[in-house]
Amino acid sequence: MDRAQALDLIHSWTTNPNLIKHMLAVEAQLRALARHYNQDEDLWGLAGLLHDADYQLFANQPEKHPSKIIEELQSKNVDSRIIQAIRSHAWGWQPGAPEPQSQLDWALYTSDELSGLIIACALVRPDKKLSSLTLDSILKKWHTQSFAAGVHRDHILLCETKLGIKLNDYITICLNALQDISSDLGL
Repeated sequence: MDRAQALDLIHSWTTNPNLIKHMLAVEAQLRALARHYNQDEDLWGLAGLLHDADYQLFANQPEKHPSKIIEELQSKNVDSRIIQAIRSHAWGWQPGAPEPQSQLDWALYTSDELSGLIIACALVRPDKKLSSLTLDSILKKWHTQSFAAGVHRDHILLCETKLGIKLNDYITICLNALQDISSDLGL
């Protein structure tokens, strides 16, 4: 499956523009992280792009996410590393979801949450632009637990132990990735 096919699938299953933007954001972060770790950027990007493809389909049955996208990817013989990363991004909230194992698994698991925090930080800026965000402005909101309270900061912090990268560096890589696609995100 290539990126164009992945986007076609996402658009056939998802009508919520914010959910599509979320998947684009996680894709951009994973591509940047793949470059950082000298990994396959297309493979990592597809995992990020497709990770929530069935989320809207299971809006009333969240415990079934990501079963449909996994089934679809298996039927298309998509690289098992992508499937594993998507399966393990549900670890901790979906019964039976495996703990992330690989660098790709952990990158998806941690960046999924971080994208939400970065976007939330942009939305409270006076200009609502990613370009005006800095590491310091994100860290200021990081320490305010009531801000973006649904973001699991403990998941993001796993970047240090599971990916071997300091939080500040991790946020910077992901912020830069989102700034690079700000027009696609409308921010």
